[in-house]
Amino acid sequence: MTGHSERAHALLSASGSKRWLRCTPSARAEGLYMQELANQGIFEPESEFAEEGTQAHEYSEIILDRELSNITKAQATRRINKFKKEKKFYGPEMEEMVEVYTDYVMERVNAARLETPDALVLIEQRLDFSEWVPGGFGTGDVLIVRDGVLEIIDLKYGKGVPVDAYENPQMKLYALGAITAHDVLYDIQEVHMTIVQPRLDSISTFEMSAEDLYKWANEEVKPKAEMADNGDGDYVPGEHCRFCKIKSSCRARADEALETAKAEFADDGSIEVNTSDPSTLTDAELAEILFVVDDIEKWCKDIKAFALDQALSGTSYEGFKLVEGRSNRTIKDEAKAVELLLEKGGVKEDDLYAPRKLETITNLEKKVGKKAFAEILEGVIVKPPGKPVLVTEDDKRPAIQSAESATKDFADDLLD
Repeated sequence: MTGHSERAHALLSASGSKRWLRCTPSARAEGLYMQELANQGIFEPESEFAEEGTQAHEYSEIILDRELSNITKAQATRRINKFKKEKKFYGPEMEEMVEVYTDYVMERVNAARLETPDALVLIEQRLDFSEWVPGGFGTGDVLIVRDGVLEIIDLKYGKGVPVDAYENPQMKLYALGAITAHDVLYDIQEVHMTIVQPRLDSISTFEMSAEDLYKWANEEVKPKAEMADNGDGDYVPGEHCRFCKIKSSCRARADEALETAKAEFADDGSIEVNTSDPSTLTDAELAEILFVVDDIEKWCKDIKAFALDQALSGTSYEGFKLVEGRSNRTIKDEAKAVELLLEKGGVKEDDLYAPRKLETITNLEKKVGKKAFAEILEGVIVKPPGKPVLVTEDDKRPAIQSAESATKDFADDLLD
């Protein structure tokens, strides 16, 4: 068993497979970039989001070890108390969200044991899929192996980016590692892959045959992994660039953004139109621009952030300079400020403090726990309509049926 906080990362990691399967040279280029930073003594710190996720996995491991009788209740209690004392992200929300995940896992374990009494249940297992991916390995949160069926369950604690199990390459690579280790004893014919994302109330499952999994591995993964390991192939920009370390300096992404902009705007700087009235855009032309404007904006923000970081490290860009941005005044010693103002300012202590303000709903929910919070404040918490947003048709949110109603809601919101 591998501790979640001690997980290693391969060059061709399962978590990055969505990117390197599409953009094969990116993994090697990203590795070289990170090595250059390391040579300069620059190491990327773990983000608070990643640290929070790590702690949620660690807590879930304790709970599952207890429920599966891998440890005694007394051992579990000691570990839980130690965890609560030492981990900064522990709280009612983590306890509740981990309970959603562990309850689901135990439901699946009990269902498996009804069919196969000696079903195998493994937690935090290192999975080797190097037969298809050079140096490929990962860590599976939960594996349940019963006669003919392999089940993999993965906890995603984040709430920013929804992650679906459907055709998820990370989960399929984990399945390859697991099926390689256990196929002989259990004659696995089917693979069930589930992602539990409790903070988004999401549990998604994707099923496929072992035969189709091997076909995908041999026909798609293996050749592309070999290319990625060698740094071969073409750079292919796309949604998978989101977490790439070189996304800001990637020439292919820049070329695509610039070409997209050129396609929408004429060489003379005016927007291309194909209407009899050149002074205005048609609805169709506006729709074309809307499809690409978000990607261009993201690229521009990434470029600005990267250039600033490089400038702070000593890089000079012709025509640009580093300056001090605007800042707000702060009181560095609040107690001393209060003392001096009371002594010399001629004011009362009550006049120095703003009225108490209730914590945000999100923070209150974290302190109380999501389930308890909803029960206690049922009917007190309201969720007004959100401001209208224009999105693509594949967005899962229902369309606003009345433009007039949407306009009124937005206007009312501005008046409040």
